[in-house]
Amino acid sequence: MAQIMTGAVTAEGEHRDVYTVTRLNREARMILEGSFPPIWVQGEISNLSRPSSGHLYFSLKDQHSQVRCAMFRNRNVALRFTPENGMLVLARANVSLYEDRGEFQLIIERMEPAGDGLLQREFEELKQRLYREGLFSEEHKKPIPAMARTVGVITSPTGAAIRDILSILRRRFPATVIIVYPATVQGEGAADQLIAAITTAGQRKECEVLILARGGGSLEDLWPFNNEQLAHAIFHCPIPTVTGVGHEIDFTIADFVADRRAPTPSAAAEMVSPDQVQIRAALAQQVRKLSRLIRNRLNELRQRVSQCSKRLQDPVRTIQTINQRLDNLNMRLVHLMRTRLGEADGQVTGLASRLGRKNPAYQLRVYSERCEHMQQLLQLAIRQAIRQCHGSLLTLGRALETVSPQATLDRGYAIVSKPATGEIIRDAGHLTTGEDINARFARGQAECRVNKITDRD
Repeated sequence: MAQIMTGAVTAEGEHRDVYTVTRLNREARMILEGSFPPIWVQGEISNLSRPSSGHLYFSLKDQHSQVRCAMFRNRNVALRFTPENGMLVLARANVSLYEDRGEFQLIIERMEPAGDGLLQREFEELKQRLYREGLFSEEHKKPIPAMARTVGVITSPTGAAIRDILSILRRRFPATVIIVYPATVQGEGAADQLIAAITTAGQRKECEVLILARGGGSLEDLWPFNNEQLAHAIFHCPIPTVTGVGHEIDFTIADFVADRRAPTPSAAAEMVSPDQVQIRAALAQQVRKLSRLIRNRLNELRQRVSQCSKRLQDPVRTIQTINQRLDNLNMRLVHLMRTRLGEADGQVTGLASRLGRKNPAYQLRVYSERCEHMQQLLQLAIRQAIRQCHGSLLTLGRALETVSPQATLDRGYAIVSKPATGEIIRDAGHLTTGEDINARFARGQAECRVNKITDRD
């Protein structure tokens, strides 16, 4: 969008520099970004949003205030934890302003859980070093027996983890022989006791599989399981080892070195005992492996995109602003697509209704009903025409009967004719005395002879 500079001159000749909203927001952003160096901010995550673009949008809040934050994809791929609402974090950020809405915001560059940052960095350094040494390599992982008769458990004999493990093993496969190798799982000296228990179990070879477990806790509580000597002891143990340390979101060095990692002590007990759940767990492992490969591939692609974006001549902040706009446009596009699909569904319904009316069977039914109606009208018209003709015939019959000779005869008249020729006699002057005549009456006739002729007058 081009920046528009406007100005106005008052009646007193004073020149006013009038800002557009875009210019105001842009200069405010430049002032904010130029006035604040990168800062560390601690707060609680809320209103977390993960759009399909891969960016993270959320708010950081404390008891009295909150601020909007954006962490772009090329930054959040380096996160070592999964941000969640309500999580207290420590973030390194740049102060900025989102020009399109005029909203004050922070651009997050780094983020880590508050209080665990130092231990987390030590954990990552040790993890990378052991990974390079090959302790995490899958080729060294020993298979877990499908039906272990003897299971060894390394944990505190008084903790909740041992009670859960014993309960599950007895419930799933009561014939399992359980050997407990007691060890402290927290505090000073806990790592040494864990190493001694693993070494003892490996030397005795009394069990077919080992469970290394403890209940949940903070990163400090789980720190004995991040011991480098413990990792080597697990790696060199001849017995397949399953770890069940903490909760599902807790990961330790022991988990990466062990032959199998379970999210909880209870899950570790289920993993080493024969049951139909074992098949489901194997499938779940394949899904996790595929997800990990996909995430790695996506991370590689994101890194390539990030490298390409650095070669662009446009500033990085402009790219980030465009990414926010794309997210907004994406949500609008989804809404528009849903609206258009609804309209298309209505059109399809209307066309289907019209197509149904054009169906030959429907047309035949309509025309058949129309033929029946026309036939009824025709029959009615024929009956009316017959009644009209019958009435006319009666009228004509009565008229004909009025002028009929028979009617005249019925009134007492007779028709006189000559027998020889049948000539009708209308004038008495045509007759002679003594001539024979024929008289026809309404009923019957008579032969007569003229005795006397009287003049007409």
